[in-house]
Amino acid sequence: MIKTLLKQIKQYRTAALLSPLFIMLEVVMDVLIPYVTASLIDKGINAGDMHNVYIYGAQMLFMAFLSMTMGILAGQFSSYASSGFACNLRNAMYRNIQTFAFSDIDKYSTSGLVTRMTTDVNNLQNAFQMILRITVRAPFTLLFSIFMCFVISPRLSVIFLVATVILAIVLSLIIGKVAKTFAQVFKQYDVLNNAVQENVTGIRVVKAFVREEHEKQKFGAAAHGLYKLYVKAESLMAINHPVMNMVVYGCIIAISWWGAHFVVSGQISTGQLTSLFTYVMSILMSLMMLSMIFVQVTMSAASGKRVTEVINEVPDIVSPKDGATEIPNGSIDMNHVSFAYKGGSGEYALHDVSAHIASGETIGVIGGTGSGKSSLINLVSRLYDTSRGSVMVGGRNVRAYDLTTLRNGVSVVLQNNVLFSGTILDNLRWGNENASLEQCREACRLACADEFIAQMPEGYNTRIEQGGTNVSGGQRQRLCIARALLKRPYVLILDDSTSACDNATDARIRANLRDMAPQVTKLIIAQRISSIKDCDRIMVLNEGRLSGFDTHDNLLRDNKIYQEICALQDEDAGDFDAPHDTRKEDMDHGA
Repeated sequence: MIKTLLKQIKQYRTAALLSPLFIMLEVVMDVLIPYVTASLIDKGINAGDMHNVYIYGAQMLFMAFLSMTMGILAGQFSSYASSGFACNLRNAMYRNIQTFAFSDIDKYSTSGLVTRMTTDVNNLQNAFQMILRITVRAPFTLLFSIFMCFVISPRLSVIFLVATVILAIVLSLIIGKVAKTFAQVFKQYDVLNNAVQENVTGIRVVKAFVREEHEKQKFGAAAHGLYKLYVKAESLMAINHPVMNMVVYGCIIAISWWGAHFVVSGQISTGQLTSLFTYVMSILMSLMMLSMIFVQVTMSAASGKRVTEVINEVPDIVSPKDGATEIPNGSIDMNHVSFAYKGGSGEYALHDVSAHIASGETIGVIGGTGSGKSSLINLVSRLYDTSRGSVMVGGRNVRAYDLTTLRNGVSVVLQNNVLFSGTILDNLRWGNENASLEQCREACRLACADEFIAQMPEGYNTRIEQGGTNVSGGQRQRLCIARALLKRPYVLILDDSTSACDNATDARIRANLRDMAPQVTKLIIAQRISSIKDCDRIMVLNEGRLSGFDTHDNLLRDNKIYQEICALQDEDAGDFDAPHDTRKEDMDHGA
């Protein structure tokens, strides 16, 4: 963990080294000032020598000025280094998250990743700044102050050593218990953030079903769980401060008692005793800072583990070395394919599926909810890897392709269509960042999106709100299809991507794709028989198995499951499974 975190200092290494250096110089000045103060008292004030008062007073002012300058420089460099460290951590996490396969995303919840990139990184940033400043200042101030105490009176200084040992024992006992509690705290943060994320994302559904009170109770339970853990941790840490005060003030009383005897006996001067009290306060402050450090480091240790988990996570799916960078054609072969989600129940979502699809064919895919439709098409673009068997595209195993090449060649419009904040043109160019306006218009024409874009006041420059909330479900689907077409793929997969469109629009989109993109292999997952009956062939899936793969007429004659589906529908009856926009079969481990 430490090694991974230290790598993220990178270009801020110089600032991270200069900050402790300036702090050490500041500490030296701070520790020498009380020593000079003793001389000012003994050789100046008590001796009635104003010349010495001026000399030692000037020395103290000069050292105070140097201390202030060093402190300012240390603060600037530590802020620069800690902020840069946090920035690098977030970038490292985000870059690695972008390489995650769907199976890796399944492992970390979205809310968990958000917590790690915000709360956990903030904890590490604060801890790093504290390490650069207080972790250097406190030990050095403590050691230098004790050293100066030994210079003044070795016998009185033994008191500090005893106090330091007692406090070290107490701190070690407290921290051992607090560390375990803070590990639970950050897991509870994930639960809290998950409650917030689900509510904000589904706020329209919450209000439509009048579930505000339920959501309040759910969030309240998560917040109360976090409260209880923090109370437990803070209660343990609260023991530290009174114990430390008791020990330190015990030292002051002991020094006052023995110091008075030493002054009377002439072993130390009044100025030296005054300096000892100043050093006692310095030691007190140092010990308080050390206790803060231990608390912050304990908290950040839990955060550090969570952050490094994401940074060091090796994606399940990576591009092979010297992967193929050309796809010959859009043919697809599935050879005894079986698949199970790693984070699921362990049951196979697909069982021994074998099929050959020629380049340019239009294939319909139908089946009940949980039959494995989305699981099957996710294997073609290698969003997941097969558990057994192989998937071939263009006559080559998908594992042999460079991932960028494969996913550019196999364009997928998933069930949950996502648009990003920006203009319509910005969203379309996700498919091809260099696409001209004319190419975008052509793609929108094929997807039947041009008709509603033309009615918008700013046309293709109309701004899309985050998540596409200012367009309808059908409009969002058509924009996503147009975006996929701009990739000029060899294989186009539409995962129930016209479910929010009316039958007429659905038919026009299918006709456009058939006529204008005949060379592209098309896989169309649908719930409506009308959406796939004109496909070259239709795959019928049932409980993860391939029940039939033939034309509409042949399946209607020979396949019992397809006959049952058709019996439940007619051309105008609607959907087999009553699909809706928010279904998540492709991410459901029971798919």
